[in-house]
Amino acid sequence: MAKKDKKAPAERETASEAITKKFKQRPGIYIGSVVILILITITFIGGDFLSGGGFRGSGDDYVFGYYDKVPISWVAGNMFSQFYDQIKYSFQMRGSNVDDFMTSARIWRQAYEQALVHVAVLNMLKKSNYVAPEKHVDRAVAQLPQFQNNGRFSKTRFEQMSEARRLSLWRQTRDELAKIHFFGDFSRLFVPAGEVEFISNMAAPVRYFDVVSFSVDAYPESEYVAFAQENLALFGSIHLSRITVAGSEREARRVLTSIKDGSTTFEDAARANSQDGYADRGGDMGNKFVYELNAEIPNADTRNSIIKLRNGEISDIIQVTNGWAFFRVENALQEADLYDIGVMQRVRMHVSGSERGRMEDWAINEANNFIAEVRESNFDDAARARFLQKHSFGPLPINFGGVDLFPALEYSTIEGLTGQDLQSISRNETFWRIAFSAPINTPTEPLVQGSNVLVFIPTQEEDTNEMYQDYIKSMYASNWVREASEQSLIQYFLHNGKASNDEFFWDAYSRFLTPR
Repeated sequence: MAKKDKKAPAERETASEAITKKFKQRPGIYIGSVVILILITITFIGGDFLSGGGFRGSGDDYVFGYYDKVPISWVAGNMFSQFYDQIKYSFQMRGSNVDDFMTSARIWRQAYEQALVHVAVLNMLKKSNYVAPEKHVDRAVAQLPQFQNNGRFSKTRFEQMSEARRLSLWRQTRDELAKIHFFGDFSRLFVPAGEVEFISNMAAPVRYFDVVSFSVDAYPESEYVAFAQENLALFGSIHLSRITVAGSEREARRVLTSIKDGSTTFEDAARANSQDGYADRGGDMGNKFVYELNAEIPNADTRNSIIKLRNGEISDIIQVTNGWAFFRVENALQEADLYDIGVMQRVRMHVSGSERGRMEDWAINEANNFIAEVRESNFDDAARARFLQKHSFGPLPINFGGVDLFPALEYSTIEGLTGQDLQSISRNETFWRIAFSAPINTPTEPLVQGSNVLVFIPTQEEDTNEMYQDYIKSMYASNWVREASEQSLIQYFLHNGKASNDEFFWDAYSRFLTPR
């Protein structure tokens, strides 16, 4: 698809450049899932660097679990400790406090899971009689950084290392090569023919957008007054007292009779018999606005009959949610005074709570009026005339749900919208429909999001170039699918009946690592 209508400003990056830049700015996308296939040149930087791991002493062996009766143990310099070091480093690179109790527990748990997968995969390879060819292992060992001098293999450095250490490195390298072979085959099972091409095509086209926002909370005072005038009866006030009996209607009537015949006062009867939040106050509910009585007296006819009572009159018994109740009028109904600041404050509270849809309708109407003005002039002029702040974002492909493989709406910055708002929009099918079906330079229909009504206008559409499409293919195959396959393997190995349960790990963690 070629560029549509509006040309980008000269200084604007192309879609591919902008998207690639965003990926570079977000290197943590794939760090959250600790990669099982560790590059050998990173894995074996050196025994001194890889030792330690959080315990005192270097000869300790701490068992955190088992897989197929094989212990998953932390020993200084072993794979468990290496996984721990790598995961801890990735958390530090993301600015996490690795000394925080919860963060430390996550690091240890992830390292344990990686170590369990390591043991489980080698166990499977052993049972299948697969081993990495010796010549491939020799070649990989020769490329380890310990044996390099000016980028070339150094026989001197090789011979300076003890034979035991060389043998240990050789065996670890053999295991890693076998695992790479295993995971390569396993990952390919996740990618049916044609899927990579299909996924890469999802990156195009991309669009740039401008957006303006109409705040629902900007509902004008005149609208609150209009609502109050239309519903004046809701904001009258009445002072009531109440007695609630949770037992039978007969018990409630007995209490009511004792008040009417003078055996007890209303206040004493409330303290002795009432079972609601007003009992300790002698039944006094205080002043209530009529709309507040909807919850206290759900039946409209009953509610109206009580509101009409005069001072000192007591209602008949009515059924309520938690039993039976009757009311006494302390001060009869007073009509609403809309010039009273307190009354208007209650009007605003009621409308913003129970009549929120009315406020949204107003904001939607404002947005529709704005759209009509855009059609007569243009987006920028209509926004300026209404003192609306325009925000721009993009490039953005159709990325429903914010899949990490593609640029996601969640990573945009739109003033007035929180990360949660952007995440909700990203999962809103209506947004994607209107955003990518509207012609270029044509405003979309209004979209309600939280306390805002949004109007978008697509300003430019581009295809992504072949280089970026290849980049997506590479990222999908080498990171996204691998991450999914690794996570599925972790879950399989943890729950296939061969691994010790979670309680074993957390008990060991508590014994070995929790301060006493």
